[in-house]
Amino acid sequence: MDSSLHVIEVSRVTPSTTDSSESFTLPLTFFDLQWYKLPPVQRVIFYQLTDATRPFFDSVIVPKLKSSLSLTLSHYLPLAGQLLWGSLHQKPSIVYTPNDAVSLTVAESNADFSRLTGKKPFPSAELYPLVPKLPNSDDSATVVTFQVTFFPNKGFSIGVNAHHAVFDGKTTTMFLKAWAHTCKQLHDQTANASLPQDLIPFFDRTVIKDPKDIETEILNMWQSLLKRFSGGKESEYPKSLKLFPSPEASHDIFRYTLELTRDDIQTLRERLKRESQSKELRLSTFVITYSYALTCLIRARGGDPNRPVGYGFAVDCRTLVDPPLPSNYFGNCISGTLEMSFTAETFMGEEGFLAAARHVSDSVEALDGTVVLKIPELLLGFATLPREAQVPSVAGSTRFGVYQLDFGWGRPERVMVVSIDQNAISMAEGRDGNGGVEVGFSLKKQEMDVLVDLLHEGT
Repeated sequence: MDSSLHVIEVSRVTPSTTDSSESFTLPLTFFDLQWYKLPPVQRVIFYQLTDATRPFFDSVIVPKLKSSLSLTLSHYLPLAGQLLWGSLHQKPSIVYTPNDAVSLTVAESNADFSRLTGKKPFPSAELYPLVPKLPNSDDSATVVTFQVTFFPNKGFSIGVNAHHAVFDGKTTTMFLKAWAHTCKQLHDQTANASLPQDLIPFFDRTVIKDPKDIETEILNMWQSLLKRFSGGKESEYPKSLKLFPSPEASHDIFRYTLELTRDDIQTLRERLKRESQSKELRLSTFVITYSYALTCLIRARGGDPNRPVGYGFAVDCRTLVDPPLPSNYFGNCISGTLEMSFTAETFMGEEGFLAAARHVSDSVEALDGTVVLKIPELLLGFATLPREAQVPSVAGSTRFGVYQLDFGWGRPERVMVVSIDQNAISMAEGRDGNGGVEVGFSLKKQEMDVLVDLLHEGT
């Protein structure tokens, strides 16, 4: 699919202010270390702009995006740095040095913009050219890269490739909101280096307490897992920062976005209330949406009713740790839940949706500060899942506000998490802001055809 893309330039964008003349080091915490070998998180944000011409793109859109990115980076210096692991250090750190920069690719695509942002399934491989590479090696790893892609007379997209050891979803969207805020100011000729307080990152790592030495446990577990994955061989580079490779893009994998309105979710809520009768369930939008998606995914695959299935989802720990962290804390602060004690039969019957809602509801209700202590257990659980197991996890959140990312040319037409091709779904708030939810799916074509029918039967 790369033939659809023409790269115009690859530039280095440096932080704008003189404050960036000094080095900046940010050590990883145990929240970050669980991700340091895993594939990055990739997103594409589409903006419809039907009157956009190539001269307008070159002379207005790209310069404003570059200028505002430079201004925003002055608040987010670690993004311009590298992930490094010094020989004398116990763990990796993000290190920024003067003149470090972020890579910004500018490209033009002849792909079908309407199909990529539309309501019908399309091959996932069509998204990959819109996301820049994220270089990494044994010695260092790039923190983030960006790509702005022009679609003639249709609009443009912003592709983001982010190292998960540096960002969780909340931090990523905080940065993107800061960039969008600054860029929009340029339209009004009022841009400066100031940001709203909630978009100014909080970097102090001393607020992360580790009374059980989870950090050492995670690092030891990674070394054990790496040894297992390499067939028992000791690594030549025990401090290697090379990421596990992402799965090869297959032309048989299709992408689909389900749009649930507030009324759709209420209909599903009322159905669960009727079916559950006496038992009280936590019927939040997340529980309803995830349970529904989970049930449909397991039914769409079909097959042996005794095959292993489960579910897993992340939880933001900023308010669960003691003391709580500021909402603008920069970095990962997530743990989660992994339940693997099921077979497909549990969710394939008539009461499958209700069964899923009961289990997910119970898991959400059980979340408290102790979830932080479960990170090593979760890491081991996900790393050792049976190959045949179906355990859809969740990327994104309806609380991030990704459809508020207005750079000055309106709200996004579509926001997609590209990296869910690894047995996950994505979740975001509905574009219209009226309480709906968007759920992104990625499946083999045959399963996708079944899934789309199943998803719409219940709503």
